[in-house]
Amino acid sequence: MIEIVKSSRIFERNDAKVFVTVRDNNVDQALRVLKKKMQREGMFREMKNRRNYEKPSERRARETAESTRRVRKLMRKRLEREGF
Repeated sequence: MIEIVKSSRIFERNDAKVFVTVRDNNVDQALRVLKKKMQREGMFREMKNRRNYEKPSERRARETAESTRRVRKLMRKRLEREGF
């Protein structure tokens, strides 16, 4: 989980650690499980966003665009489910 501190604008990660067990020396399967867990947590997206500096105005614009996309997708699904 990512915690956003508004006063200092620092992104902090809680101490949520990801554990993967390797069974029967099958490292490939453990890597696949690890990648899936990291994808679910959103770590790849966060790493991609942190590669370059993003101005606060650009960040706000990106977040509002993502929110709009999310809402439109939910509305599309709702309309498809209810059949209006």
